[in-house]
Amino acid sequence: MDLLVNEEATTNIVLSKTESWTDQSEEVTEKVRNILDGQKVDAILCVAGGWAGGNAASKDLVKNADLMWKQSVWTSTIAAGLAAEYLEKYVVKHVNVVSIPHTIPI
Repeated sequence: MDLLVNEEATTNIVLSKTESWTDQSEEVTEKVRNILDGQKVDAILCVAGGWAGGNAASKDLVKNADLMWKQSVWTSTIAAGLAAEYLEKYVVKHVNVVSIPHTIPI
């Protein structure tokens, strides 16, 4: 799932750029529903996200924050909705989450 086709992927879901979170969610859910055709999956992996950088004095502060929101919150929420609908029930009972944040001072 991306904005461009991945020639190495077995299946592609190419998304249109949108300014609406609900429109993107509906588009993704519909395309996944059509591909899975009632099947369940063992995993939903969301690796989207990003950091736009900058600081509060930047003229691009709001633009960068909007981009990060779309790249991180939209994608995570849509993936969570897909997981609730399409994960095999036994997987949901045994999910582990590991978060290892770190920073490197420069």
